Amino acid sequence: MSAKNDSRLRRARRARAGMRAQGVNRLSVHRTPRHIYAQVLAPAGDRVLASASTLDGSLRGGKTGNIEAAAEVGKLVAERAKVAGIDCVAFDRAGYKYHGRVKALAEAARENGLKF
Repeated sequence: MSAKNDSRLRRARRARAGMRAQGVNRLSVHRTPRHIYAQVLAPAGDRVLASASTLDGSLRGGKTGNIEAAAEVGKLVAERAKVAGIDCVAFDRAGYKYHGRVKALAEAARENGLKF
């Protein structure tokens, strides 16, 4: 792996350790140049409680690698989390900068009822 990716994964591990100690559900984000994925995970990290991505049928119609698509994923994952009875999560940005698509997803999730 590259040094840049190793650094990102090290930051992610450090942040996840703190979230695990808090014992809260976490909203985990993964991004690729073409798609973005979001999952709400149980405190132990063993179960996915809600998920959404640009691979979902309703979101595949347009472009999938831009800020607008990330905002739609944030809205969809927040709605699915509310249906599952989850309203408070910790935001796990997986070592990515809080900027661009990651920021758009987080703000859309907040606007649609998730608290973090």
